[in-house]
Amino acid sequence: MAPTAARDHSLVYAPKIRDLLDRTEKVFRIDPATVGVADCRLLAEIVAARPVRSDERSVYKPAAGADIPHDSATRTIRALGQDVMAGIRTPPPPARGLAGAWPYASTSYLRRWLFGSDPLPVSLLSRRGVTRSDVLSRIVDRAVTAWPGPGAAGTSTALAELIRGASDPLDRKQAVAMYRRATATLCDGVAALAGNAVWLLRQEQQGGEPDAAPADLTAALWETLRLLPPAWMLWRKGGEAYTALHPEIGPGDDIALFPLLMHRHPDHWSDPMEFRPERWTGVADPEKTPGFMPFGFEGARCWAKHLVVPLAERLLTVAFDNGLVIRGPHRDAPVPLRSLLSVRFDAATAA
Repeated sequence: MAPTAARDHSLVYAPKIRDLLDRTEKVFRIDPATVGVADCRLLAEIVAARPVRSDERSVYKPAAGADIPHDSATRTIRALGQDVMAGIRTPPPPARGLAGAWPYASTSYLRRWLFGSDPLPVSLLSRRGVTRSDVLSRIVDRAVTAWPGPGAAGTSTALAELIRGASDPLDRKQAVAMYRRATATLCDGVAALAGNAVWLLRQEQQGGEPDAAPADLTAALWETLRLLPPAWMLWRKGGEAYTALHPEIGPGDDIALFPLLMHRHPDHWSDPMEFRPERWTGVADPEKTPGFMPFGFEGARCWAKHLVVPLAERLLTVAFDNGLVIRGPHRDAPVPLRSLLSVRFDAATAA
């Protein structure tokens, strides 16, 4: 990997992430049962070796003891797209909701913005205070199975209407699980991307506090997806399909694929550790850029990839228009070991 630039020390990565960033190999053993891969060609071969399994997807893993049918997954994607596009077109909630600890404040703000019209108890499915408790989650899930009450038609999101339209108890339980997973995956991912962009833009301005969106916010988000991709690791469970691809991979090895490392490699990027949004100026299709996979490879791409950048851009426009500033930390921000890579900081708004 390219040596860490001076600006990168403003982030304090969790030790295991730091260990990964310090590696020079493109294929390496993480532990006796796991191989890490950051090589662009090998990543593509691994993803193409077999279809992604349902238990390797966070959203479409089995629910209520059964696999999620393909038509149900398709309906979920379409409904979520409708809700996001409708949300982008509607006035946002008061910007004071963006004040506080990021990415938690921005996650709650997005959930309120996009899904706040859903009646109780459906709206509770995406509340952070509920999702963090297994007991509360089970209580809310049971309550939603008895929803809707009389007179509730037409007052909820398209995603919530899939629960209403469920044809049998299993279908309803799976629709509840899909609502919870889809809203969490989208809002958590967009909040992480937006927060990472805010931090990188602040560092780009050498410690200044931006009070307006940059001229090309879309380019800044693509560069954030390169340098601090929220989806920083993809997982494939072991099997014979991978053993012929590399001598390090055995039949029982799980495989961790690291866009975070590939996106920083000098084989594909000039000044790889530098935050340079201008590198995306005039790039018609960023996802066709070699060595870049912010949403996964063809056939296994994120189901909501077409929603993430537009929604993050809309969120950041609201934040900057309302004077969002970082209050702390002033220099070194933590990046904990989580499924989504996200910078932690506290923010305030002028609203």
